Amino acid sequence: MKFFWIIPFFLLQGTEAFLMKNAKVKLCLQASPKNGNLLLEDCNPESDFQDWSWQGDSLMNHGTQSCLSVVGANRVQTSLCGSAGYTSWNCSNSLLSPLGRSPEAVYLVANRKGVTLSDMRGPKAQWQDVADRSVCEERAAEAEQDGYFFAALASTHVYDYSEDNATLALGIDQEKLEELLWFFRTEESSTWNYSVLVLSFVAMILGLVLLAINIVQNRRRKIYMYREAVQTAQQAELEAKQALKPVQEYSPAELRREEPVPQDERSGEVVVQWKDGTFTSLYTEI
Repeated sequence: MKFFWIIPFFLLQGTEAFLMKNAKVKLCLQASPKNGNLLLEDCNPESDFQDWSWQGDSLMNHGTQSCLSVVGANRVQTSLCGSAGYTSWNCSNSLLSPLGRSPEAVYLVANRKGVTLSDMRGPKAQWQDVADRSVCEERAAEAEQDGYFFAALASTHVYDYSEDNATLALGIDQEKLEELLWFFRTEESSTWNYSVLVLSFVAMILGLVLLAINIVQNRRRKIYMYREAVQTAQQAELEAKQALKPVQEYSPAELRREEPVPQDERSGEVVVQWKDGTFTSLYTEI
């Protein structure tokens, strides 16, 4: 059971970064990526070079992955964590003082050029985050989290979660524990993985078959529509030719030639053809 609780503590070990804003000048401490110098710039939560976090007693910059150190007399800059410089700091009442410096108490103070060490205890020596909380509170929260982590690692007692013991460590009862154990259960998943693989392959083959059938049907439909359009055009052309054929076959001369002429018609007479087909002369000789 202890490994069940150790995993979340490992996940929680990602320390949260915070900005170090001076209470007097209202600017944030920023590390230079080139030479390790420290600058005071406008606070920018998106800048990694203004993100700091507690690593034990050291303050590490997330942009340069180096720690706040003291080099020389009162010069402060960033250097490799664990180097010869002072990388351990004591934090009390928003004041940062290097550990092992000297009997005289000195603090990290903001000045015109950046930061330095001084025995001043005013607002220039006070460091806060963007929410105006002391950076010491960030350290306290980090220390509390580390305490939980090491307590989980040190605990080797296996609790019995039988029916007689309904209340377990950390205030989780048996029902909740069984639910978590079921959620984080481990089992052999090879059969399930193979089944999903086979189903995926079958689905791919079925999709390819349906795609091929759709392509063939679309092609056949286009061919049928083309043939139908050709037949319609040919039929329309044939009907047009048949409609023009009587006009071409029967000329006015042929129509006059086909008209019946009475046998007894004489020159100069006016003959009328009636509907019944008979001919009558309008003017007859007397």
